[in-house]
Amino acid sequence: MKIEEVISNVDVYGFENALKGARYSMATDLDKVKDDLGETQIRLAQAPLGSGHDNFLNGIIVQFDLTFTNKAWVEAERYHFLDFISSQSTMHRMARFDLDKSYIEYVDPRIVAIMKEKVETYNKLLKEDKDNPRLKTMYLELLYSNPAGFKITAKMTTNYRQLKTIYAQRRHHRLPEWQAFCDWVLTLPHSELITTVKE
Repeated sequence: MKIEEVISNVDVYGFENALKGARYSMATDLDKVKDDLGETQIRLAQAPLGSGHDNFLNGIIVQFDLTFTNKAWVEAERYHFLDFISSQSTMHRMARFDLDKSYIEYVDPRIVAIMKEKVETYNKLLKEDKDNPRLKTMYLELLYSNPAGFKITAKMTTNYRQLKTIYAQRRHHRLPEWQAFCDWVLTLPHSELITTVKE
């Protein structure tokens, strides 16, 4: 899976301020504190996960669009500081997605055909009789029958410290989305602060 299939619309904020903040603990005159990348920040960033010495990485904010399958989203939700700004909604739009574009190649074509049939039947009844009580049950069938290989895009915000944790835990994950996500992390400015690998 390619990076652009998973990540788009990336913005990074607060880099210089975070680098400056990393020097505050040893500063007596804040007017003289520099905001450039130095050995101190690299050393702090390379501190073990959970040690707290890399806390300045919280100040480097990253916003982006993330396209994951239902399977990968369930795993992504474990990260407390990988926050959803907004996302596409199957709850509101399941019967309106272009299913030919919504499933990854690992979804069995027979399942896709079943989903298309269910969507078509639902939409036909909705058009003919929008007050039909069967519509509620039919929509729930759509939601619960949708396979794990269905893609949804969300606008996300996180920081370099959380990306450090995600990268360490997902670099060798078997899902192709996580591999593409970790490849993307390597493209971020000074990714060695996240991966603990110096350029």
